[in-house]
Amino acid sequence: MKRRILVAAAALLLCVARVEAQDTTRAVLRLLYDDPKVRPGLVVLPAPALDSVRAIVERDLDYSDRFEMIFLPTAMEPVSGPEINWGPYRAMNATLAVQLAPLPAGTGVTVRLWDVASGLLRNEGTAILDLAGEGEGRLAIHRVSDEIVRWATGTPGIAATRMLYVSDNRIWRVDSDGYGARALTPGGRIAYSPVWSPGGERFAYTELTEGQGLVVLQSVATGSRTVFPTTQSTMNITPAFSPDGRWLAFSRVVDRSYALHQADVQALCCVQRLTAGRFAENLSPTYSPDGRRIGFVSTRAGPPQIYAMSADGTNVELLVPFDYGRTGASFAPDWSPDGIQIAFHRQMGGGFQVMVYNLTTERVRQVTSEGTNEDPAWAPDGRHLVFVSTRTGRRQLHVIDLETGRVRVVTTPTSAQLPAWSGRLAGP
Repeated sequence: MKRRILVAAAALLLCVARVEAQDTTRAVLRLLYDDPKVRPGLVVLPAPALDSVRAIVERDLDYSDRFEMIFLPTAMEPVSGPEINWGPYRAMNATLAVQLAPLPAGTGVTVRLWDVASGLLRNEGTAILDLAGEGEGRLAIHRVSDEIVRWATGTPGIAATRMLYVSDNRIWRVDSDGYGARALTPGGRIAYSPVWSPGGERFAYTELTEGQGLVVLQSVATGSRTVFPTTQSTMNITPAFSPDGRWLAFSRVVDRSYALHQADVQALCCVQRLTAGRFAENLSPTYSPDGRRIGFVSTRAGPPQIYAMSADGTNVELLVPFDYGRTGASFAPDWSPDGIQIAFHRQMGGGFQVMVYNLTTERVRQVTSEGTNEDPAWAPDGRHLVFVSTRTGRRQLHVIDLETGRVRVVTTPTSAQLPAWSGRLAGP
């Protein structure tokens, strides 16, 4: 029988085992999740014959930034059955434990989440996956990690996601943990500004050729390309999908300046101009999660700053406040999945820093300071951002957790720019 634990502040449902946990354990867990600065200790138990799967799951749970990970020494005794000696793990201050066991014939894994204090099983499930943990098979393992996060916190993780970025004029794809980088566009062409479709099955980007900028729609699985009609004759840049995937917004050169346009993706037609005026540059659109508003960059009042308008081009207003003299131009807005925040980069001193504007409090928060930091993009959990930074000596992708401040590097073979983070990717 399953029992639901109320996580007070977030009002989330927490999956538990068929066996009831003790009242003291429930109180401890409630305290842990009430305070975002206090994270439960989590250990992934030794798993014979599952070294690759265990390593990926452990890294995913670490990168979720929702747990204080406890990394075991290699000499730790393997766990081969349901009878577990919890003493050593309690001594390590573990609150939760993940157990992985192979299914018959190596077809997948059984996953169990244990409460360490009580020794009671909180949840379990099975997953069919490739135990080698290579290539496309890694995505199924990432989904296991995301389910464990959901069991523990009520919200799924972000491991089963991917990032697009530009390197050497090509668009690349990489798993959220930085593994499996693969070029998606051919060499010999200049690809720019990639953006995921809502379902992650394709992406849009600008291809620069002979002074023109084509908007290209490309399938991730097959690589098949569709050049959006009417984009072959002028410069079109910074495409963005609407949340329902019906519309594609982009910036087009009209009357010697950039104006925002919107087109019907399914019908591949019906381009509509959204911004008026001949002397202001308008680019980098980003839809609000409900699709009703579009944030963008405009020079209509002088230096580039972040504006917003209704999705039909009306009701234009300055969205993010700025201070002349103290801060400079702002670029690359990205609307958070919960609709409450806008991430962007702004000129600060001699470089750029990533900023987050909260629409509820109307306050701007600077979230980076080391090196030059640009082009933030949200993860689907609304607490992580990927951005480009020079702090390692060259332009590399970095991920920051806005709740803990932790930053990790997503290493790429050469310099990277213009990242985009997918939504959670569904299974085959």
